[in-house]
Amino acid sequence: MEVFAACSEVNDLIEGGNDLAARNMLIRLLGDLDRSRTPYPQVLNQLIRTAGLFPYLQLETASWDQKFVHEAFAVDVGNRTATLHREQSTVLSKLLDGKSIAVSAPTSFGKSFIIDAFIAAKRPDTVVIIVPTIALMDETRRRLYKKFARQYGIITAPDVPLEARNILIFPQERAFGYVHKLKKIDLLVIDEFYKASIVHDKERTPSLIKAILQLSRRSEQRYYLAPNIKKLQDNVFTRDMEFLELLDFNTVFLEKHEVYKEIGGDGQRKSEALLSIISPRREKSLIYARTYTEINRIAELVVARLDKVDRPHTSHFARWLRENYQRDWVLADLVERGVGVHNGRMHRCLSQLQVLLFEHEKGFDSIISTSSIIEGVNTSAQNVVIWKSKLGQTNLKDFTYKNIIGRGGRMFKHFVGHIYLLDSPPKEEDTQLQIEFPDTLLGSLDETQDRESLTERRIERIIEYKRQLSDIIGADNLARIERENLLQDSDADFLLKTASDMKDNPKDWRGFGYLNSANSSDWERMLFKVIALKPFGMGHSSWPRGGGGQGPRGQLDDRYADDAHAGIRRRDRYRSLFQLERTVTFKLSALLSDVNELHKMIVNPSVDIGASIGKVSHAFLPPTVHNLEEYGLPRMISRKLHNARYLNFLQPDLDLRSALDLFRSKGLEAALEVQGLTAFDRYILKFFFHGITPDDTSFTPA
Repeated sequence: MEVFAACSEVNDLIEGGNDLAARNMLIRLLGDLDRSRTPYPQVLNQLIRTAGLFPYLQLETASWDQKFVHEAFAVDVGNRTATLHREQSTVLSKLLDGKSIAVSAPTSFGKSFIIDAFIAAKRPDTVVIIVPTIALMDETRRRLYKKFARQYGIITAPDVPLEARNILIFPQERAFGYVHKLKKIDLLVIDEFYKASIVHDKERTPSLIKAILQLSRRSEQRYYLAPNIKKLQDNVFTRDMEFLELLDFNTVFLEKHEVYKEIGGDGQRKSEALLSIISPRREKSLIYARTYTEINRIAELVVARLDKVDRPHTSHFARWLRENYQRDWVLADLVERGVGVHNGRMHRCLSQLQVLLFEHEKGFDSIISTSSIIEGVNTSAQNVVIWKSKLGQTNLKDFTYKNIIGRGGRMFKHFVGHIYLLDSPPKEEDTQLQIEFPDTLLGSLDETQDRESLTERRIERIIEYKRQLSDIIGADNLARIERENLLQDSDADFLLKTASDMKDNPKDWRGFGYLNSANSSDWERMLFKVIALKPFGMGHSSWPRGGGGQGPRGQLDDRYADDAHAGIRRRDRYRSLFQLERTVTFKLSALLSDVNELHKMIVNPSVDIGASIGKVSHAFLPPTVHNLEEYGLPRMISRKLHNARYLNFLQPDLDLRSALDLFRSKGLEAALEVQGLTAFDRYILKFFFHGITPDDTSFTPA
């Protein structure tokens, strides 16, 4: 369509009150002009202004009043000035006025961007940002560190001392260690707050609600973010917040291709359809594959049908994977073909590196993912392919489906995102978010502070729980648990059952101290007794065999100076080991910590396995090495730096902050000169140093 005719049609839609259709048509027109590199006529700039898409104004052809609007909506976002669109400006204005708001908006809206503008404008003393995953924590840390590290302590790891002004970024489980240290929180941000509903995340809901409760008591102001929530039902957690539903304000257009109608359930035609989308390699494609089984099916197809690509980054990465993990790993075969895999079970560094290469122009063309891509990182692509419209073994809900396809398109890069449906989509529905107290949370509630949020029945249950626990451990210990947040689990029934067992059967708990033994064979009886309290899939049969001993230490070797991945290379069990490491470092360490606290109070105060719990929580690596993986430095490179005496990771007083300071003082160039580093090791080091260096530049792979 000719430009002025299209502008006329957009204008008619605006005058007719159909803003969504007008904005969609306008964005598609901008995409056409971007591809043809056609300058915008003033009438188009005027339509952009009317639609509220101020960042899209083309200043070279704009009139003085259009330029004025562009400047009027410009704000400091930390290290530069950026222009907000109309609804971003509305949200920011409300925050600057001191209001607490919950925002539901499309993925492309730019909700997180507003946080940066708020910090730059208000300079609050303490900001706490709760994110759903470690990957998103690191991404947020990198963004904010570049902008605010000179004015704030940017804290992501446990037990890091607070500075005068702080931005704390955590998954909810880590927040509890800081609650009693924070007197006041100026802004509490809950990203993906829909996970506070048991409907959307049954496993994490109790800990997220617990974090919201405890942090909100100290918060002056709150900002909750979520996509695709049409209505927020009345609940105690957001009752005094303003809910802004901005789902119709999109900044990219999603064009859907219903390929499943042509496929007709034929598996071969489906495979050919996928190959026809990704094999030209002209556009980035994000492939939602439902499950690990479906990822494997697509991987086999790609390896069999796509040629290898001649690109330095992918070639070096494939070689690095084979050297550090397994020579015949299919991931390396995929990487050689310009395809990555993103799921929640890999080492953090592998997910980080693959997202980095997917963002790089000459890196990956496609990335295959489970739902981890919509929870873990803020990445997007020109194409989103729905291979299977299920989440695990259940049908994909419309809410999750919209979150996935919302990854299509990107402001200033892809005005139009193409959604290829190789499986039929779920029935469209408006999502109403309902947040309630789960019963498993009663162990962390307070009948006085939380009284207005609770029914009389729940208040009675809390009082009875505290009475029973106090009878076992004593009133002073109960008060200390509440004051210091000593117990990570909030399940009142589980805590009472465990405490009662210790009181009634203290002889059964003899030998608890053997968990401090350097010989892992001494652990077995007591370790599996503890695991039996709350198995979470960790019975005897779950441990991969052949790692030098029973249980986690036989699989996750604590001998840092040796090759911690020898076991992975000997066996094709790396997927199980990735999952085992995640379970051990998070769930098992938390369980052991709670049992240890109760054991000291009930059975024997002289037995403390805290040191062993520390080892478990860090996968038997030096704590700083494990923490640095969240910053993008894999353990195998840390080992090379350690062996070259660039930095001694075994010194007992080395914590994360001092290690980062040493890295900055020694510098990148000295690290790159370490003998034995591969080309890809050096690439990773550059990425790592960029994330710990406060400056105004973005990382460009070289």
